[in-house]
Amino acid sequence: MAEQLAEVLAPYRGQRGATIPVLQKVQEKLGYLPEEAISEIASFLGMSKSEIYGVATFYAQFRFERQGEHTIRVCQGTACYVQGGRRVLDTVQQITGIQPGGTTEDYKFSLEKVACFGSCALAPVMVVDKEVFGRMTQAKAREILAQY
Repeated sequence: MAEQLAEVLAPYRGQRGATIPVLQKVQEKLGYLPEEAISEIASFLGMSKSEIYGVATFYAQFRFERQGEHTIRVCQGTACYVQGGRRVLDTVQQITGIQPGGTTEDYKFSLEKVACFGSCALAPVMVVDKEVFGRMTQAKAREILAQY
């Protein structure tokens, strides 16, 4: 792990205030923050593991479990919910076999429900990785996920 992270950590040597950027870069490289990476970061920044965990657990952006190759996010905000967002979420759960917050056993998909994407005019909205799909239906959700 140390070798894998050396390149990511090098620009931040001795910068105790760089905790968040370091966590972001490590997560970008690994996809999540495993315990071994937390230990390496703590050692590198001259901090304790608990200090690193304290920062990382404060922010929702950091993950401590391996995520799927593709992240599916289904909006459950008011506009999306009223336009059928719950049905879209139910369909995605049925297709993937996982609940929001879960990852498929083969690490193909992770599923999240989101409060609002700010794309209410496209309601209901589903995002796969960084691609936004608007005016979703159950049939469209099936078609889109079949492509992955």
